Parts: sequence; C-alpha cells; structure tokens
Amino acid sequence: MEKQHFFIKFSKPIIDEIDKLLAKLYKLSNEELDFFINYDIKYRMGDELSNE
Repeated sequence: MEKQHFFIKFSKPIIDEIDKLLAKLYKLSNEELDFFINYDIKYRMGDELSNE
C-alpha cells in the first residue's frame, strides 16, 4: 500500500487564478468570487493552515 500526501497550500495561488477565470466565464460578481476564494481558505484549507 502506498500513501500519497497532497499539500493544497502550495497550489492555492494556481487555484485562485483558475477561480478568477471561471468567474469571468460565468460572469460572477467580485463578491461571489471573493466568497469562493475565502471559502477555500476557511473550509478546504483550515486544517492545513492551522498546522503551519
């Protein structure tokens, strides 16, 4: 059995850029984009950020 570890915090800038492109494509407002970016920080990366 082989384990894989993913460190999303290193990919966060790339994910944010993808979110910005998708926001343009779907014509989201700045507030909606901000929600998605902050959602990532608060819920998806919460455990990783607390381990720094």
